[in-house]
Amino acid sequence: MNQNTPPDDVRIEPPGGPDFDPGEPRTEERPPRRSRAEPSPDWARDALLDMARHGLVEQRRARRWKVFFRFVSVALVVWSLTLITLLFTAGDRSAPGLAKPTAAVIDISGLIAAGETTEARRVIPQLEKAFEEDNVKGIVLRLNTPGGSPVQSSAIFNAIRELKQEYPDKPVYAVAEDMAASGGYFIAAAADEIYANPSSIVGSIGVRMDSFGFVDAMEKLGIERRLLTAGENKALGDPFSPSDPEETEYLQGVLGEIHEQFIEAVKTGRGDRLDDDETIFTGLFYTGETALEIGLIDGIDSVRGVIRDRIGVEHQIDLTPRSNRLEKLLGATAEEFGSALTGVKSEPARPMMLP
Repeated sequence: MNQNTPPDDVRIEPPGGPDFDPGEPRTEERPPRRSRAEPSPDWARDALLDMARHGLVEQRRARRWKVFFRFVSVALVVWSLTLITLLFTAGDRSAPGLAKPTAAVIDISGLIAAGETTEARRVIPQLEKAFEEDNVKGIVLRLNTPGGSPVQSSAIFNAIRELKQEYPDKPVYAVAEDMAASGGYFIAAAADEIYANPSSIVGSIGVRMDSFGFVDAMEKLGIERRLLTAGENKALGDPFSPSDPEETEYLQGVLGEIHEQFIEAVKTGRGDRLDDDETIFTGLFYTGETALEIGLIDGIDSVRGVIRDRIGVEHQIDLTPRSNRLEKLLGATAEEFGSALTGVKSEPARPMMLP
C-alpha cells in the first residue's frame, strides 16, 4: 500500500464543509466589539464618588487650617496677656499699708553681682521700703550666698548703715542659712546682729581674682597670639600672654586694697565683738559654731526664731527683689542670648569676694 494514500475510513473535507464553494468569499462570525469611545455603564457613579471624595478631602484640609489659625490666635492672645501681666507684676515688691506689726524678710541668695536679683540697685529699694513702712518692726536679711562683687556688696553694706542712722529704732538682723561667705558676710556685717545655723559656712574675709595661662598650650597647638593695644598695660592679666612679675605685683596690690576695705567694713560693723585674731581676715571660713566663738556671729538661730524672739511679731512679709522676666525677655543682648544657649560667659578677670 502506498503510504501517501489515506485509509478508507478517513475523509478529507474542504474547510467550508461539504457544501463549501471555493468561488464564494469566505466570512467568519465574530462577537460584536464594544467601541472604545462607548462609556462604561458605571461611569456616572464613579464620577460622583470621585467628586464626593475630593470634596471631603478639601473640607478636611480647610478644617485643619481653621483649627491652626484659631490655635495661633489664641496663642498670640495668651502671649500678649502674659507680657502685660509680667509688665505690671514683675520686679520689686512693695509693702503697702500693713495692718499688723510685721517683720520684713529680704533674701540675698546666689551670686552677688550686677544683673542679678542680688545687685545693689534691686536690693536697696526694698530695704528703703522696709525702713519706711511704720508697721515693719524689724528687717531680716536671709543670706544664702558665697559672695560675689565687692562693689555690689559694699553698696548694700553702706545703704544699710545709712538707713539705720535715719531709722535708729528699726533693727536689722542677718541670718546665715547654708552660707554667708565673703561678699555675703560683707553685707551681714552691717546688721545689728548676725545669726547662723551651727553648720552654716561663715566668714571667708578675703578677695580673689581667677585667671588661667594658655601660653604653652597655644605653642603646642601652633596658635599664634595676635594682640593689639593702645596703652602699655591695657592687656593686663591676659591669659594668652606670658605672666609678668610686675603685672602680678600690681594686681596683688589691687586685691590688697579691696581686702583692706573689706576688713575695715567688718571691723566697723562688728566692733569689739570680734576676737583680736588677725587670722579671721586671712580668707578662712568657719562653721556657725566656730564663728560664734570668734565673734563673727551673735548666736545660733533661724529666721523664724529671730522674727519671733528678737523682733517679737508673728507676721512677716517677703520683700525679696524678683527677677524682671519681661526685661530679660525683651532686653537681652546678643551676648546674653549666646551665653544662654552655650552656657559660657566670656568675661575679663576681675576681683571677686568668693570662698
